[in-house]
Amino acid sequence: MNKPIVAIDMDDTICHLVPKAIHYHNELFPNFPLTIEQINNFDLSGIWHPDCTEDIFFGRPGLYEELEIFDEYTVEEIRRLTDSYDVIIVTAARPASVAEKWNWLQKHLPFIPFENFFVAKRKYLLNFDLLIDDGPHNLIAAREAGRQTILIPRPWNLQIQREFRLMDSWKGMNELVDQILK
Repeated sequence: MNKPIVAIDMDDTICHLVPKAIHYHNELFPNFPLTIEQINNFDLSGIWHPDCTEDIFFGRPGLYEELEIFDEYTVEEIRRLTDSYDVIIVTAARPASVAEKWNWLQKHLPFIPFENFFVAKRKYLLNFDLLIDDGPHNLIAAREAGRQTILIPRPWNLQIQREFRLMDSWKGMNELVDQILK
């Protein structure tokens, strides 16, 4: 029997990318400090230093291997999800960061097999029953495709938070997924 598929985003859903990228931005441009609260959408070009680029902000070698786990419940909740669901990790990634992201997963979630690691910007094209993500574009597209969703609230998705089920911690995520899919 096939298990329902739970797709989980990586950046700012199971690990903290934007806070680490802000940290390095602020080291490079100390007279132009950013805060996470300033990021109210995915277009950062209007708020970072004029000399900063997407390559500088998200392309620092080793950045993705340094990321901190989302919270102290993340690993155990995802491990528990694998008991009842086919858990896949779906992440948008630049080609240079794919190996770093896989290395991070192997360090923190070694029970996720390689065949359950997908790199895709248009996540809605994949077959899954439920998506856990922070990206408004991913959640809206998944919902429009008839999929269930859980939103990880972040400043950049504030405008859609009323439209989705929210979980600001991984604590209790397994129970919420069970409630939605069973």
